[in-house]
Amino acid sequence: MKTRSVAVALAALSLLATLTACAPIMREAPVSPAAAPTGSDAAAGTDAPTPQKSPSASPGATGTSAAIPTDCKAILSSDVLAQLGDTPLNSPVYGPSGVQSDGSLICIWADPQADTTSIQTTISRMYRGKALELLNGLVTSEGYTCYTPNDGTRCEKEWPDPRYPVTDGRTLFWREDVLIDTRYSNLAPTGYTSSIVASIFGS
Repeated sequence: MKTRSVAVALAALSLLATLTACAPIMREAPVSPAAAPTGSDAAAGTDAPTPQKSPSASPGATGTSAAIPTDCKAILSSDVLAQLGDTPLNSPVYGPSGVQSDGSLICIWADPQADTTSIQTTISRMYRGKALELLNGLVTSEGYTCYTPNDGTRCEKEWPDPRYPVTDGRTLFWREDVLIDTRYSNLAPTGYTSSIVASIFGS
């Protein structure tokens, strides 16, 4: 059953609990609200969360901010990189990418010759108050579903591309004041988000 508010979840950060709303809507293998995530992952994690009615959240075991990475390839496992194959990384055609002046990292995997196939991730600093506002808005206004893998808060949604017969989607993972925000279209390597999470947080 989808929890309509993330406000209660993130308000309880200091209690070191876990947020769980509904089971996630996954890019490659959507699951029912009562099922754990399986299949591939532009978005999928490695945990199997159990849906609960009352969400809560945790900033992580240490309660400190994690470092923002600086290398788009280094944050992905060899398996994920193999799935991306020869997909170009950070083509200037798509605008700013790599390390930004504010310390964030933008990684764009996309072929300029393709109409829609792409996956773009922005990793940035986001503190609790702003994270609360963002995630709560996605759940209440846009129908995202949220749960808690890897000691963090994860929200997801997918939809049909308006122009092409492919699936688009967005996955957000927040932990220790770091937001991993991924948008994708027809490109969702298995274990993508989980690989980034493991690289940044170690688990």
